Amino acid sequence: MSKTLFLWLFVTFIVSSCSFKKDKLPGDSTAAINTIAVIIDDQLWNGEVGDSIRNKFASPVLGLPQEEPLFTINQYPVKLFEGFSTDARNIIIIKKGNETKFEIKENEFSSPQNAVHISGKTTAEILDILEENAPNIIQKMRAIEIAQNQKIFKDSLLDTKKIKTKFNIDLLIPSKYEYVMRRKNFIWLKSEITSGNTSVIIYQLPWNDINPNNAVNDIVKTRDSIGRKYIHGSAYRTRMVTEEAYSPYFSKTILAGRNAYETKGTWQMKNDFMSGPFINYVIFDKPNRRILVLEGFCYAPSKEKRDLMFELESIIKSIQFKK
Repeated sequence: MSKTLFLWLFVTFIVSSCSFKKDKLPGDSTAAINTIAVIIDDQLWNGEVGDSIRNKFASPVLGLPQEEPLFTINQYPVKLFEGFSTDARNIIIIKKGNETKFEIKENEFSSPQNAVHISGKTTAEILDILEENAPNIIQKMRAIEIAQNQKIFKDSLLDTKKIKTKFNIDLLIPSKYEYVMRRKNFIWLKSEITSGNTSVIIYQLPWNDINPNNAVNDIVKTRDSIGRKYIHGSAYRTRMVTEEAYSPYFSKTILAGRNAYETKGTWQMKNDFMSGPFINYVIFDKPNRRILVLEGFCYAPSKEKRDLMFELESIIKSIQFKK
């Protein structure tokens, strides 16, 4: 064998080996936002295990006017688990076998990714694992989806210097949003979509304006006063108010290291036909002795609203307080 031929074969082998190793590394996930690939055989999927998965991971999103699932679930039989199904950011792999196991692996088949492995000797064991671990799984999946949304934002960001100057915070806001109103302690940003719009509003309150013992009522009262002052419809004497027919969903949380209240519900335009969902965060900014409020709401009568509201939540949760 000539030296030239030998060198050519050697280089070809090295290149092929490198390519093979590269193919084995996790690739970037290209899955749609808020989707889960569930790898499970049809017999389990069509029985109690499938019902449990649907009840937990496709339960209705809180605060929306119509029922929409928390996640869109795509089911694949175990034997088809390869190719396009492995690039999902969220995968649940369920098998009935000789061992009982629960494990969450990060970036196993692509990146970023949560790969949840569940196996049990019986259907009852699998159901027990799902019941015990579903809240933690959902929390991890929502976190990875928010991070993915924020990564998408970074491709084209709005100049937020006006927000930094007024409120001393950083936010990741897509460039499709525009400033539509700026007042002393209030900013309103809006993005036009087909047959509607999405909005982010930011304002601050005195430190004692929200009483922890009467938080829900104080939050509703405050956002209604903001609607009366700033957010009006095109018709005369219209203003945004909190929908009275449905009690908002309320919970305590932590945002950018500060204690906060999360409130989800629906709004309507008083004396008009417009309405939609909102998500409101009241943040107790103790170092600055103020309450900072960030809210997202949308008007999209002909669209599903889950992903629109999730985008708004992702914007708000990008908040960073400047030192």
